Amino acid sequence: MSQKRFETNRFFLKDAIRQQINFSQTKQSQGLPAPPLQKPLPADMPKIDLPNGKDALVKLGKLPLGEAIAFRESVRDYKKDSLTLAELAALLWATQGVRCVVSLETALRSVPSAGARHSFETYLIVNRVSNLPAGLYRYLPFEEKLAQLKLDEQIGRKAAAACFGQSFIATSAVTFFWTAIPARMEWRYDLAAHKVIAIDVGHVGQNLYLACQSIDAGCCAVAAYNQSACDELLGVDGEEEFTTYLAAVGKY
Repeated sequence: MSQKRFETNRFFLKDAIRQQINFSQTKQSQGLPAPPLQKPLPADMPKIDLPNGKDALVKLGKLPLGEAIAFRESVRDYKKDSLTLAELAALLWATQGVRCVVSLETALRSVPSAGARHSFETYLIVNRVSNLPAGLYRYLPFEEKLAQLKLDEQIGRKAAAACFGQSFIATSAVTFFWTAIPARMEWRYDLAAHKVIAIDVGHVGQNLYLACQSIDAGCCAVAAYNQSACDELLGVDGEEEFTTYLAAVGKY
């Protein structure tokens, strides 16, 4: 499903839901294979091992959940301190970590998703993370690794420019970019996919806020960005995969 079709379908979604979409016409009901749970990578792509994210979150988390919710706020001013690789792993697991692989078509993660379809990929604009050169990375949750897509000392500045010059993105330690691959959700929900994708990304963003609060990091979610510029920055086609949300993170 392209970005253009995604935008067009939102106008038809209300009527489609009102009319109770015929789910017997979905690709799932037709016996067609589901899209991969994780976007494939070239075999020669460099990969970096991550610490166990679940263990890191349990160890590093300093606040009870109630306090994390009570003190959650958007933070745009960051220190020059780096995040550790363990802290990054904890935040990645909190937002898209895999808890259980049920089948070739289904995996349970640390956030809820309609039908456990999980239509997102996580890209990272890394400025200051210990033992990680600045650049563009993609999280591989089923392997607990990072794919090193591109090294670039200016990646933070470029990310800020792609977000209408919001300078705190350039000064963050890392910025999470989530892309949507709607085909994963459409396989089960057809046109209704677009509603639940929007709901699902909110779960992801809130988990990042709370996990950041628990490890003494600040977070600021961003919905104001240049669609084509961000898609180009991440190296996605803007049609079958496109930027849908992002959030800057840093010590404060």
